Amino acid sequence: MKTIHIEVVSAEARILSSKAAFVVAPGEQGDIGILPGHQPLMSRLRPGELRLVPPEGPEEIYYLSGGYLEVLPRLVSVLADTVLRAEAIDAERALAAQREAAAMLKRGVIGIDYAEAKAQLARATAQLRVLEDIRKRKRKGSPAR
Repeated sequence: MKTIHIEVVSAEARILSSKAAFVVAPGEQGDIGILPGHQPLMSRLRPGELRLVPPEGPEEIYYLSGGYLEVLPRLVSVLADTVLRAEAIDAERALAAQREAAAMLKRGVIGIDYAEAKAQLARATAQLRVLEDIRKRKRKGSPAR
């Protein structure tokens, strides 16, 4: 089976350096599926789910806070401020952040506060969506790590 090398780096550290048969990244305009030999591509990433299908074993799921993606025929590089393994997402904390951001927006904040509240809402919503996707996959019997 052909593979592509993937490097995932956050502001804090290298998170992952591995081989994958298939990668799905949350591009700004929609999800981007990447197979070995993909044409070169650069894209901004929105907050969401990064999925890796290793050559063997169950898929791996990570939450990205957004960032940048570079694709070369044999290499995928992901740069993000925050990267979490899906299992490390704290659902209650994400839900609280989502509520707080929604309340700020409802109060009618402006300027930088508005932009930060929108970004916080997008991050929290994306984390909760990743958790919900994992739950759906488990109910269907699809493996996820």
